Amino acid sequence: MEGRRMDEIDSRIVDALRADGRASITAVADAAHVSRANAYTRLARLLDEGVITGFTAKVDPARSGRGSSAYVTMRVEQSSWHELRDRLRSIPEVEHFALVGGDFDVILLVRARDNEDLRRVVLEELPAIPSVRDTKTSLIFEDHDTR
Repeated sequence: MEGRRMDEIDSRIVDALRADGRASITAVADAAHVSRANAYTRLARLLDEGVITGFTAKVDPARSGRGSSAYVTMRVEQSSWHELRDRLRSIPEVEHFALVGGDFDVILLVRARDNEDLRRVVLEELPAIPSVRDTKTSLIFEDHDTR
């Protein structure tokens, strides 16, 4: 939103949709304390401006067949970031990744079918990427969404 800041009503609309991406426009309007027409107009603007980039379902990883998860940190050759980003997008088990600053360059959330599948991704697939210098893996025993 170049030059434009979200106001309190925009924030309430975003919060309502983060809580329930399937909420009706009536429910969103009620949560934001505005009319349906106002909520619809604001929602369209938030979509057009890229504040809201899409709608998705929250999925339980274990119940959906991805019972083994880990956070993987990587040190990489940053000059190859664009190629690495495309490669990471192509690995189905990589659910999320981010370029970060600090002791490592990239952090990934890897969700796999089982430990054998997780091992394949972490110990074979990721190290085979030329720009990856090293990785560290932290297994997830329990994870919780805050929203």
